[in-house]
Amino acid sequence: MSEPVSFRKPALSAPYPFLLMAESTRHGGVSAFPFHSLNLGDNTADDPVLVAENKRRFCHALGIPESRLAGARQIHEDRIAIVDQPGRLDGYDALMTDVPGLFLSVTIADCTPVLVADPVKGAVAAIHAGWRGTVARIVEQAIAQLQHTYGSNPSDCIAYIGTCIDTCSFEVGPEVAAQFAPAFCRPATVAGKFQVDLKQANKHQLLAAGVPENRIEVSPYSTYEHNQDYFSYRKEQGATGRMLAVIGNRLSVIGYR
Repeated sequence: MSEPVSFRKPALSAPYPFLLMAESTRHGGVSAFPFHSLNLGDNTADDPVLVAENKRRFCHALGIPESRLAGARQIHEDRIAIVDQPGRLDGYDALMTDVPGLFLSVTIADCTPVLVADPVKGAVAAIHAGWRGTVARIVEQAIAQLQHTYGSNPSDCIAYIGTCIDTCSFEVGPEVAAQFAPAFCRPATVAGKFQVDLKQANKHQLLAAGVPENRIEVSPYSTYEHNQDYFSYRKEQGATGRMLAVIGNRLSVIGYR
């Protein structure tokens, strides 16, 4: 008997029964080593048939139609797409929509997933913030785009900063460290190396954009340190799978606040 599909939902989404916010773990799929087992990454060397089955199982566990899933080939930049139909786009690191029943996804294996929802306007965003996207302030740009496109008030939004590589495990050289504020970067134990806190850097962007701190939740988990539950590109030296972070409205939000 195979293990059940495993995923986690942020607690701050609980008051909104129409809202789905979730991120997968590596458990409950059919892929073999080194992609074991719930590999949801289309751009990995895993068997596409197995990835498709994993995606089917994951969507079934979430209670959403796989045919209503939207995603993109991510390029570690700050391009944002407004999405009104399912499918796979090319060359975007953030997706947003206000279409009920459309579920946005970003792929993760160390970079930071950020899920944002405006329960008042019914708009949602899924953001992939690697270090380059974080430096480009993709999260802050996404909040501004939600305001411009859907009339969202940042104070109404909730945001989940998902599981990614932790500060202690994310060592970078001085050329990368110089692009981060000192508050999010510290010297590592290895001379000439630095450690970057992607979660706090992205939380700072949410706060700067006007999302209240009590409406932000940060995952306590690390892809690197909790590698038994999550894929880590860095720890597994590229030979690994991918998780998905997913957000969407199950139905019309009229009548909710």
